[in-house]
Amino acid sequence: MRTVDLSPLYRSFIGFDHLASLMDAAASSDKQPSFPPYNIEALDKDKYRITMAVAGFSDSELSIESENNTLKVVGVKESKGESDERKFIHQGIAERNFERKFQLGDHVKVLGADLANGLLSIDLQREIPEALKPRKIAIGSDKMLESK
Repeated sequence: MRTVDLSPLYRSFIGFDHLASLMDAAASSDKQPSFPPYNIEALDKDKYRITMAVAGFSDSELSIESENNTLKVVGVKESKGESDERKFIHQGIAERNFERKFQLGDHVKVLGADLANGLLSIDLQREIPEALKPRKIAIGSDKMLESK
C-alpha cells in the first residue's frame, strides 16, 4: 500500500490539525487489534452504545477512560500463580490483556457502562451545547428565537 503525505494539509487548513492527525492515523499501516470483538449501535438520534465481548473478565479487571474525544477500554487479567495453571486441550476463549481506543465525535459524552453475561456495554450521548444550536433571528428585531 502506498503511503500518502498529508503534511501540506497542516499548512493549508488552519485549525484543522486534529482532522489531519486523524487522517494520518487512519492512513498508517498499523492495524488496529481485532480483540475483543465489538459492536457500535445507534439507539436514537443522539444516543449510541458500544458492546464489547469480554468473556472471562470481571469488573475489577476492566478500566474505561474518556479523555480528549478518545474512549479507552483496557482489560488486564490478574496474574495467577503457577499452582493454578491449567492445561487446555483447546482454548477458544482468549484471556489476554487488551487495550481498545475509540475516537468520539465532538460533544459525545459517556453516560455509563454495564457488564453482564460477558458483554461490556458503554452508553454514549451527543449533547450539543445551547450556544452551538441553530438560532432563528427575527427580521427587524434584536431578539433571537430558538428554532427546533
